[in-house]
Amino acid sequence: MQAWLQILLSSVSLFFLLLLLTRVMGKRNLARITPFRFVCYIAAAVIAAAISLQLTRPAIGLVALSVWVLLPIALDYLSLKSKWVHDLVNGKETVLVKHGKIMEENLLQTRLTGEELLRELRSKNAFNLADVEFAVMEDTGDISVFMKSDKKPVAAHDLGIKTAPLAEPQTVILDGNILPEPLASLGFNTEWLGIQLETIGVSLDNVFVGQVDSSGDLYLDLFDDSVQLPQPKIKEMLYANFEKVQADLTTFSLETQNEAAKQMYAEHAKQISRLMAKLKPYLLR
Repeated sequence: MQAWLQILLSSVSLFFLLLLLTRVMGKRNLARITPFRFVCYIAAAVIAAAISLQLTRPAIGLVALSVWVLLPIALDYLSLKSKWVHDLVNGKETVLVKHGKIMEENLLQTRLTGEELLRELRSKNAFNLADVEFAVMEDTGDISVFMKSDKKPVAAHDLGIKTAPLAEPQTVILDGNILPEPLASLGFNTEWLGIQLETIGVSLDNVFVGQVDSSGDLYLDLFDDSVQLPQPKIKEMLYANFEKVQADLTTFSLETQNEAAKQMYAEHAKQISRLMAKLKPYLLR
């Protein structure tokens, strides 16, 4: 067999083998992997390249490749069972800022300069060092920042405002094609989607992306950007209907001369008002 054909066959085989092995080693974000994990990936890639180019005997290369793949998997398993093994393999987090004070000794340990620390803080939207309460370098090299309590953005919980729980929006249309599974997971079907598109006045082949949120609102992005679409207002319209009913009941109670009917209308208006107060956080954004 010619040399180029041997290299072609071995390279194709190793390509799929390495693809399988990287999946076995687990999913990792390359921007946040530990140095040890990065070295394992590089070593496996170099060994696979050496085997495909026949720079080493296949049996010896496969043994070395197995070592660099199986040992990290074994250490990952041991790391799940032992904190000591985890710290040994991946390292420990390092506190850089504590109670608003920079830990210079830890900066020296991580070989991080003051300017580099300030740059990392700015990347976390912490432009003023006085606003930082705590900062720690993770074992991946990423820096996590905790702002002082009076500098954190105000959330609805801080104001005592109730908000509706939100689930992940589902993409139901992609590149003009309906995706049945996400649509069914929301409790809708293609007939409902067709009615929504017909109501808006949009054809399916003009839709690039269509998403439905947990409230049943349909958001569309069209191929033709010149078309202006109405914003979904299902919850707002429902709340407006409650307001109209409450206003009508109040008007009836004021206009009627029958005392029994006046009391009935007034009581129902109060019940609608209490219901609106409970539903307001869920219907109005």
